[in-house]
Formats: sequence, structure tokens, C-alpha cells
Amino acid sequence: MKNYYQLFIDNAWVDASDGGRFKTINPNNGEVLAEVAQGTAADVDKAVKAARKAFEEGPWPRMDSASRARVIRKIADILMERLEEFATVETLDVGKPIIESKAFDIPMTAGCFEYYANIIASVSGESIPGGDGVVDYTIKEPLGVIGAIAPWNFPLAQAVRKIAPAIAAGNTVVLKPSSLAPLTSIMLGEICIAAGLPPGVVNVVAGTGSGAGEALLNHPGLDKVSFTGSTDVGKNVLQHSAKVIRPATLELGGKSPGIVLADADIDRAVKGVLFGAFLNQAECCCGLTRVLIDRKIRNTFTSKLVEGTKAIRVGISTDEKTQMGPMVSRAQLDIVKNYIQKGLDSGAKLLCGGKAPEDPKLKNGYFIEPAIFDEVDPKSAIYREEIFGPVICITAFDTEDQLVAAANDTTYGLAASIWTEDFRTAHTLARKIKAGTIWFNIHNFLMAQAPYCGWKHSGMGGELGKEGLEMYMKTKNVLAYIDKTPFNWYG
Repeated sequence: MKNYYQLFIDNAWVDASDGGRFKTINPNNGEVLAEVAQGTAADVDKAVKAARKAFEEGPWPRMDSASRARVIRKIADILMERLEEFATVETLDVGKPIIESKAFDIPMTAGCFEYYANIIASVSGESIPGGDGVVDYTIKEPLGVIGAIAPWNFPLAQAVRKIAPAIAAGNTVVLKPSSLAPLTSIMLGEICIAAGLPPGVVNVVAGTGSGAGEALLNHPGLDKVSFTGSTDVGKNVLQHSAKVIRPATLELGGKSPGIVLADADIDRAVKGVLFGAFLNQAECCCGLTRVLIDRKIRNTFTSKLVEGTKAIRVGISTDEKTQMGPMVSRAQLDIVKNYIQKGLDSGAKLLCGGKAPEDPKLKNGYFIEPAIFDEVDPKSAIYREEIFGPVICITAFDTEDQLVAAANDTTYGLAASIWTEDFRTAHTLARKIKAGTIWFNIHNFLMAQAPYCGWKHSGMGGELGKEGLEMYMKTKNVLAYIDKTPFNWYG
């Protein structure tokens, strides 16, 4: 990897307009990983103008869908050829285990490009019956210039959930990656050039949220904003969009429950809850954070869950044996520690974890052992608020109705899981839970071809699937009067 990463604007590598830089930190040891050009409002303006020119004058929106698809597939192919390199940089920048970057992040990102390349040709308008003498049909068109703001937890994958459908539909994009983990998003520019993507179609401006981020939200040259991040920042994004009547897709926070019923296969449920709760250091919007369990199996389940949690190998993220790496930053580590203290203060029982690992090799990194709280008060902060770290709560209930009510007792509605051997019961409960994704006997499982939509304070609109593509298109209706007899209302 490089020591310095520039901005990617109009298929060119450029420094920030004022020469500014910021440092991205390796969370494994707190040391500087690389320097990055810190984009300003002037750089955002330059990128938006390049994207606008590419949309209004360039070849990309005017290409047939098959030609666009060929370029997008080539992006996916090159990304997979560079899997080791991208996975290593992602792991160093974020702190996620290398086994996850290789198995999930990079392949899923390439798969997202492939999926939208494959389906774009199938998206078309329709013919509408209008009676004799009338021809009516619809046309699907790209929106224009898309402002995309991506988070740090799955930096490249989350960015591409926006970029892939947007460019497949014929739009152009200005991406602002998180300043905590911008490297792979910037590196994507190299692949865009190699794959033959025309200048201005994808632009990447790294920088702070208050600098480049606010400048992008305030720019009048955007036709849509797509944002993934916290609910509080999402409200700000929506306010900006409302001022100019501009559509926005928001994928926000979550406090997703896992409902474990009395008939669940306990061993299977324990393994699934561990994956749902602790994947990516639990820095997942849809991660399983609340275990809502039938009281009859609580003790057996909890005992096995604690045993499995203690066995998770916390370590340096580039080690192939590591199953949980560090938090992304010192600030995020402090947030997690603060919530653990809140849990203790609320009277919840800490069953395991919640402290720094004893391994001296980890002392300078942002590490913490995964924590489980039992006997958690549903009114407490650790039960109700998004922590974004490896802290889960167990709360027991006596009936299915109580479990469903507890699952819905949140301002969020991103996801939920149900653990049972009875599909009929699972299907019935799924209709009652107010969330955009419901899993049966699994959690944290996403596919490019399946929609991912947040309800309530978890978002607006959706990503992935055909729904994700439609978010970047508009419908135009065309009606032609072709009857031989002129239309003569006034005689």
C-alpha cells in the first residue's frame, strides 16, 4: 500500500485544493497507516462539475445497457484479481479480521457489481393500455449526479452498494468515504480507469464530515443523495435534501433483536447468534444486539452462549487465526467502554468480557473482549441505544406475544431474526415484526440480489436487489395520440 492517497476526480489523481492532508490510523496499534488528501468544498465542487459534465455530455448515460454492463463486469473481475491487496488494506484501515475481508467484504463487493451488470438490461418501461388511437408507454431514465456518503464499518462494500446500481442505471457519482477508513474506496478509482469507465462517472473525495461531507450535502448540482450512517446524521442529510426537494436514500442505525423460541435448536441458535452479534467486531448496523429468549431455555442457552463468546479469538486483524479485531478508533473504543459501564450501573449482570485483552501484543490497539449482559432492563441504555460494538443483552420473556412486543419496542427497524424449528411459527411472527429484514435461524446474511431496507428510524428507501437499482432511476410517461380522427374537444 502507499504512504499517501490523493483524491480521484475526473479519472485523475489530484491533491486537495489547499494541499491539506489527514492521517488514517491502524487500529491494531494506533500508528499512522497512511496520509490522505483532505478534500475541501472546492474539491467537492470540482468533482460534482466533472460528474455533471460526464452525465450531460459524456458517453456513459448514452451507452446501451449491455455496453455499460461489460465495463461494470470488468470492474468486478479486476477487483477479484486484486482480492488479497484490497482485503489487506481494508483489514488494516478498519481493523476487521483478514478472514472476513477475504471471505465477505471483497467478494461481496465484486458480486454487487456483477449483479447490477446482469440485471440492468432487464429493467425497462412498460406499455400501458390506452384504448384505440392511444399509445402509452413508460421509460426508465437515470436521475443524474448522485452524492454518495459511505460509512467506515464496511467501507468498500457500503460504497459500492451505492456506486454499482447508480452507474448501472447510467448515473454519475461523487463518493465521500469515511475519514476513518477511506483507502479502499480511493483505490477503487484505479480499477475504474483500468476497466475503461469514462472520466467523471465515479469520483472520490475524501475528507471530514464537516468539510467535504457538508459541502457535498449543500451542493446544488446533485440530483440525489444516498447516505449510510447514524440516525442523527441521517436526519441532517434529510433536512439538506428537503431544502431543495431532492430525493435521499438513508440506511441508518439499528438495534436488531434475535428472538429465540423454546423449540429452537439451541446449539444452532448459539452459533448463529455469535455470528449475528460479533461479526466485524459488532460494528454492523443490522447486528444482533438484543437476545430476546423464552425463559424456559434461558439458562441452557445463556451458558452455551457465554462459552462460545469466551472462545472467540481477539487479536491482530491481519492474523489469519484472529476472529475479532480492534474497534475502528480510540473514540469508538471509548464509546463501547462507556456503554459497558452504563450497563453495570443499570444493574445488568455482566457474564463475560467487557475488558481489554491481557495479551501484551494488543496493548496499543483498540481492543476489547466481547461482552454479554444478562438480566437487562428494557429501559436501560444498553438495551435501547445503538452501541456499535461487541456488547449484547439477554432478556427473558414468558410468551411469544411478549417476545414480539419486545422486538418492536424500539425506534429502529432494520432487521430481526427468529430462532425456531417451526417454519409456520417463524412465518407468522415475521409478519408481526416491524423491520425491513427478517431472518430465520440466521443473522447478518445479505445478498446483492435481495433488498435491504430500513423501517422507522433505520432509514428511508432501500439498497441492494432490484429495489436498490430503482432508487437511482426515474420514470417518464410518454403518451401519443395516433387516431386518424383529430382530437377536437371544442368542435
